[in-house]
Amino acid sequence: MDGVSLEIAPGDRLALVGENGAGKSSLMNVLYGLYQPDRGTISADGRPVRLRSPKDAIALGIGMVHQHFMLVPSLTVAENVVLGREPTRRGLLDLDRACAEVEQTCRRFGFGLEVRTRIESLTVGSQQKVEIVKALHRGAKTLILDEPTAVLTPQESDELFKVARELSSAGHAVVLISHKLKEVLSFATRVAVMRRGKKVAEVPAEKTTPEELAALTVGSELSRETNGARGPKKPGAPVLELERATCRTADGRKALLEVTLSVREGEVVGIAGVDGNGQQELAELVTGLRPLEGGKLRLCAEEVRRLDPSLARRMGVAHVPEDRLLWAVVGPMSVEENISLGRQHLPPFSHGGLVDSRGRRQRACSLIRDFDIRPPDPQAALSRLSGGNQQKVVVSRELDCAPRLLVVVQPTRGLDVASVALVHRRLAKERERGCGVLLVSLDLDEVLALSDRIYVLYGGRVTGELERASFDERRIGRLMLGAEEATFA
Repeated sequence: MDGVSLEIAPGDRLALVGENGAGKSSLMNVLYGLYQPDRGTISADGRPVRLRSPKDAIALGIGMVHQHFMLVPSLTVAENVVLGREPTRRGLLDLDRACAEVEQTCRRFGFGLEVRTRIESLTVGSQQKVEIVKALHRGAKTLILDEPTAVLTPQESDELFKVARELSSAGHAVVLISHKLKEVLSFATRVAVMRRGKKVAEVPAEKTTPEELAALTVGSELSRETNGARGPKKPGAPVLELERATCRTADGRKALLEVTLSVREGEVVGIAGVDGNGQQELAELVTGLRPLEGGKLRLCAEEVRRLDPSLARRMGVAHVPEDRLLWAVVGPMSVEENISLGRQHLPPFSHGGLVDSRGRRQRACSLIRDFDIRPPDPQAALSRLSGGNQQKVVVSRELDCAPRLLVVVQPTRGLDVASVALVHRRLAKERERGCGVLLVSLDLDEVLALSDRIYVLYGGRVTGELERASFDERRIGRLMLGAEEATFA
């Protein structure tokens, strides 16, 4: 960051937008006491303050809900909320009192959480609610929300912003960091735009548009090409078919219950659902990371009984997983080495059984240029790149394989508006090439924008199949919550 000035007043609804690495989260981390500024001042209630740690920020009524949760999985909801400020009795944690206090906070702000449940058994969406409750329970008067709706249904997002508006009306200040410009303009009263560490604009939300904000964010007007532009070709033969497929979670519970679905050549099939309803297991099943327990799995009309990742790749399946650090990249390795993973024995990455350094470098530089990976250094350690640029490395590598079936899970999570547009265009291009795309995303706007068909998962079952002509955001939201009878195209 460089010379950023920002004022936050009681009752404000301020949004921060900008590309990955623009400094949004860093600025808020300074306000929350996680980072120390090299120069400049922070004032609260008109007097200079020094925030040496989050403890100092919390004491001033500043709370932050991070994009990556700060929870202890083995502790309960109540224990996480009171952690560091535990009520005690005779020197020991008074758990009953802690639960009662946290339950009162949950009721006050409308969060239906079971406070004695362990974090590790909650969905990602419920974990985010715990983070918000934790901040409010500690008396936050200024609440910072970093990408808060990434894992919520439309109804849950509406409820979150309803609570945030009520907080604002009661005199709380709410700062929203988001890449969703429609969301920003529907909630905020002011929007501050950051680019390369500087604040380049601050505008009233009612006097701007998504297009203007996008242009301010990237420094130029984005292409108006429709993300999900549809060509004249009709879908071809099935590249993926599941028939009454069943599989289990890692701890032995049934995750998918007789799921039947298909993906055809030249179409994008979206999977919608609240996190934890079988989406992860579905993606792992069709990419060979999880065994099929019952039913049938066919790839390109060939039934496969025992699929593993190596066989899946040989059959033309590419995979952009949700957890890139676990499944897709090796942090200490260079960008060019990560781009060659899984293909290191093939041209242009090898020749005659030996690594072809020149061919690998040229291919990496080409993908770095095409996907605007920053910094544009093929020899940089991948761990030095931002999360968004790491994601672009994975996406570029998997699309470069020219797959027959592309399984993408949360492909744009954490990406800025320009990078999201780039990834969406490339997915649309794969569709037009004839690739079948299985898109698993917790961002319903993304699923609606890109998909030709949508399956909705709830409780491990398909509760709905919708063709594009019948897409209805609210109806899909009800199906995601199990509040509507199963419906199929």
